[in-house]
Amino acid sequence: MDRERESVAKAIAEVALLRGTFTLRSGRTSNYYLDKYLFSTRPEVLRKLGGLFAARIQQIKTSGARVDRLAGAELGGIPLVTAASLETGLPCVFVRNKKKDYGTAKQLEGVLNRGDGVVIVEDVATTGGQALEAAGVLKEAGANVLAIIATIDRQEGARENVEKSGIRFEALFTKEDLGIRE
Repeated sequence: MDRERESVAKAIAEVALLRGTFTLRSGRTSNYYLDKYLFSTRPEVLRKLGGLFAARIQQIKTSGARVDRLAGAELGGIPLVTAASLETGLPCVFVRNKKKDYGTAKQLEGVLNRGDGVVIVEDVATTGGQALEAAGVLKEAGANVLAIIATIDRQEGARENVEKSGIRFEALFTKEDLGIRE
């Protein structure tokens, strides 16, 4: 791991790694929890994550994919996709967990055109469930979901589940990169 990634991994572990007994979104119980809000609300960490996401997105583009915009799922993905958007210059959309029942009654906020190549920026991936739900909403709206890039892969099935659905999976860090040993 290069020095920049190593310093970001250390910063995330220092501010966001909690020990105890936690129930995860997947329903599983874990003896550690990575509180995404404790790292995604820190400008010094968020700025560096924006650069790391931009580098991964560039790799996806270099492989021949047309990336038109980025997407982030409510709520944890919003600051991360915003940082990536600022760093890459690509526009982004926000995916709500469910349609609003007021105003415009949209589930997607921002502009998404049919056929747009989209990369989803995710916070912490356990099984990949929330990211795959967001991908389903984007696909239903006509997007071509190219990849999901998680900030952290807990290595509990997200990669396998995402790739099984035909979407590329990337992670900036794994739990080992953060020094997590269960």
